[in-house]
Amino acid sequence: MKTNLKSIFDFSPTPQDNPVLLRAQYMAFSQQMPMMYFILLSSTWALALTYLHTAPRLLSLGVPCLFTVMCGARILFWLRSRGETPPIATVASTMRRINILGAGIAASFTTWSCVLYPYGDAFQKSHVAFYMAITVISCIFCMMHVRSAALMVTAIVNGTFVVFFASTGHMTLIATAINILLVCFGMLVVLKINYDNFEQMVLAQQKTEALSDENLKLANIDSLTELPNRRAFFHHLDTSFALAQAENHRLAVGVIDLDGFKPVNDLYGHSAGDRLLKDVCSAQSMFLSRLGGDEFAFIISGEVNEITVLAAGNLMGAKLRIPFETPDATIMISASIGIAIYPDVASTPEELFDRADYALYQSKREHRGNGTLFTTKHILEIHRDARVEQTLRQADLANELSVVYQPILDVNSGKAVGFEALARWHSRLLGTVTPAHFIPIAERAGIINMLTKPLLKKALAAAKTWPKDIRLSFNLSAQDINSAEATLGIIAIIANSGFDPHRLDLEITETAIIHDTRRARESVEMLRKIGCGISLDDFGTGYSSLTSLHSLPLTKLKIDRSFVRDIQDSDASYNIVRSLLTLSREMGLDTIVEGVETQAELAVIKALGGTLVQGYVFSRPIQTDSVHAFLNGCVEDSLQQWA
Repeated sequence: MKTNLKSIFDFSPTPQDNPVLLRAQYMAFSQQMPMMYFILLSSTWALALTYLHTAPRLLSLGVPCLFTVMCGARILFWLRSRGETPPIATVASTMRRINILGAGIAASFTTWSCVLYPYGDAFQKSHVAFYMAITVISCIFCMMHVRSAALMVTAIVNGTFVVFFASTGHMTLIATAINILLVCFGMLVVLKINYDNFEQMVLAQQKTEALSDENLKLANIDSLTELPNRRAFFHHLDTSFALAQAENHRLAVGVIDLDGFKPVNDLYGHSAGDRLLKDVCSAQSMFLSRLGGDEFAFIISGEVNEITVLAAGNLMGAKLRIPFETPDATIMISASIGIAIYPDVASTPEELFDRADYALYQSKREHRGNGTLFTTKHILEIHRDARVEQTLRQADLANELSVVYQPILDVNSGKAVGFEALARWHSRLLGTVTPAHFIPIAERAGIINMLTKPLLKKALAAAKTWPKDIRLSFNLSAQDINSAEATLGIIAIIANSGFDPHRLDLEITETAIIHDTRRARESVEMLRKIGCGISLDDFGTGYSSLTSLHSLPLTKLKIDRSFVRDIQDSDASYNIVRSLLTLSREMGLDTIVEGVETQAELAVIKALGGTLVQGYVFSRPIQTDSVHAFLNGCVEDSLQQWA
């Protein structure tokens, strides 16, 4: 009971350590203050009129007029404050003043009542008792959200009330005072309960809002980088786009993809990859969102033009080429960036993002590590590519696709040791479409495996007629090795062809491996178990070369044409090819140098110890029915003819 009484008569000021509770108290209190002052004034003037003809005018009119001015000012103050949300410092200051002002008002009105009391008869004196009782009760109710002020007013009024009326010796007035005291005590208990409920309600709302804010943060913030996530990005894009339309200004969207990030996870672990992503974000000064994985996006509004946006993208790419230091290693990556600008090339937010994404695709194909701006040229390409894609989906691939063969020769013996199968497509609607055009479209559209099956069947059927010492090389895409079903389909075709899988080399690119290293490794192991050789195509152009050599059961490397072109005049190309040839020999792997077109290039390759070569210096790709003639011909004649 002692504890409960202590809590009821707690005169501690409003808590300052919880701004939310403090503001809630202020807002609730401000709604009730005009009513409290109105009750005070109406009760005061009712008592003043009772004493108008018996008390001095100073007491019956002067003091009530003074109270009216004071209370009127406070009513106007609180009415003007309704609906406003002042700063928390102002709220705290106001709440502290309320305690002081409450004590002053209680003392003033109580003193006036006591001074007025002797001038009345029994009925007028009873009115004073009623006035004091109703005043303290109304104050308790109106100040229930500021407990310290309510308690202070109750203590002053009731304390004076009981002492003053007890001193009169009149039993009726004494009984009235005691009764009011007990009623006020009961009201204070109710006030305590109501205030506790109010406080608990505010704290519950505070917790709910905090949880809601946390959920909103989790829904819109990437937990690793603390950047806005994909959901937040597209919400921001919609908002920015609507604003750009309303204010008639330009808007640029950029999509960023990190080149060489996947091997960081594979080689050093995901913790190193996470640290790298954090470093990448800290290196940027502009607004960024993480869309997922190693893909980011940015939005630039206002004064936007092609030159400044492309320069900003290239500057970002240059920053990312700076080596990143981790506890495990120094890591170097780059970033390909696609950019699109409204209203130049898009009319909706979705179209703007899609076109930035298309520009990113072109950047990775043609300008890896740099920015590419979406232009009207790309619109024509999209329409053209869409037509090619739709035609591919509806084509009779078994009849429209064909295979030609690029010879692979041993420069020491001058004899062909194999052929690489290359796809050709003659559409009945579009005519001849180059593989450089339709293969990337098929890969991007996810239908490349529709081409793989008929092409592989044709290549195996043709190779089955070749001499037993001639090998077949066939290219697989990422989709062919990144699912168990697709790989099993490839194995089934090989098994049903009657061609010896030990004579088959399946070529995969580093890009295919990067897409899903674990799945690619499993697929390669399945293909190796049936006897197929595995060649890593375009070796040296990607970012996962050493990781690939370490994790995959490879049998051959193919050095990309980009390192061979004009090798006789480029020290960098010369050193790269020499290093790759040395590496492959030390690892016991055969190496095919592709794209050799001139005798000068061939001479350098031979001097460096390269033995297996393919390229136009020997022959262009040949038709199926020309393979036997080529095998029976003379390589020297081919060289002289091409020279």
